[in-house]
Amino acid sequence: MIGRLSGPLSPRNRIGAVVALLGGLVGAVGVGLLWATEPELPGRTHLGFGALVALCLAWTAYGAWTVTCRTPLFALDRVIAGWLAVTATGLLTAAAIAIAAVRGTWVGLAGVAVAVTLATAAVAILVRARARRAALLRRRRELEDRGDPS
Repeated sequence: MIGRLSGPLSPRNRIGAVVALLGGLVGAVGVGLLWATEPELPGRTHLGFGALVALCLAWTAYGAWTVTCRTPLFALDRVIAGWLAVTATGLLTAAAIAIAAVRGTWVGLAGVAVAVTLATAAVAILVRARARRAALLRRRRELEDRGDPS
C-alpha cells in the first residue's frame, strides 16, 4: 500500500521530466553561447545572462534527478518544480518592476502585470504541491503506524 501511494514516475511525468532536462540544457547552452559571444555587455546584462544560465541549469538538474530517481518520490518532485517556478517568476517580476520603474511606460506596467500573474500561478502550484506531499506523507505515516502489511 505504501508503494502505491507514490510509485515511480508515470510515463506522463517521466516525459515532463525529460522535457525539463532537455529544455534546461538547450536553454543553458543557447544563453551561454550568446553570452560568450558578447563580451562587451554592461554589468547588469552579464548578471541577467548568469541568472538565466543558472535557472536553466537548475531545470536541467531537476529533470536529471527526476528521471533517474527510482524510489517513490511522495510528490517531492512537484515541490521542487514549484520552488523553481517561484524562483524564476520572482526574478522575472523583479526585473519587470525594475524595467518599468526606469522606463515608466504602460508597456512596462503590462510586463509587471504579466510577471505578477505568472508569479501568482507559480505560488499556487507550489502550495498545491506542498499540500499533496503532506497528504501523501501523512497517509504513509498512518499506514506505517498501523503496521499494515498490504
